[in-house]
Amino acid sequence: MNFLLPRPGARALCAAALISPLACLAADLSLNVADGPATEATLYVALYNDAASYADSKAVASQTAPMQGGKARLVFTGLAPGRYALRAFADENGNGKLDTNLIGMPTERYGFSNDAKGNRAAPAFEAAAISVEADLQTVIHLR
Repeated sequence: MNFLLPRPGARALCAAALISPLACLAADLSLNVADGPATEATLYVALYNDAASYADSKAVASQTAPMQGGKARLVFTGLAPGRYALRAFADENGNGKLDTNLIGMPTERYGFSNDAKGNRAAPAFEAAAISVEADLQTVIHLR
């Protein structure tokens, strides 16, 4: 009469069966960045999942990657389906921040998803937003 007692590993198997449909909903966002500096630099990329976090610069994920020959590649894995925006910059002097001049204009290369452009400020979330429903590849050209 031990049919009511779970076998070792049965809980893990049941949990995997319940969670596995959720894994099908996760997507990977592959990002290629081009037009960076010819010299070595560190690429900083931030990922935002809504307009409020984008406006407040509160990324849901961020990554760094070395730039070589003006290019870099990185992947954000396991994203829930939805709309996301990316901000990127090449830290050319190694100080860990996007440098600006006296009037606040960037002096290092930067870019946004959709290659969105702003008018004297970062573009709006809607201009930079991309829809991630399944694995997706995108490109940002730095300027």
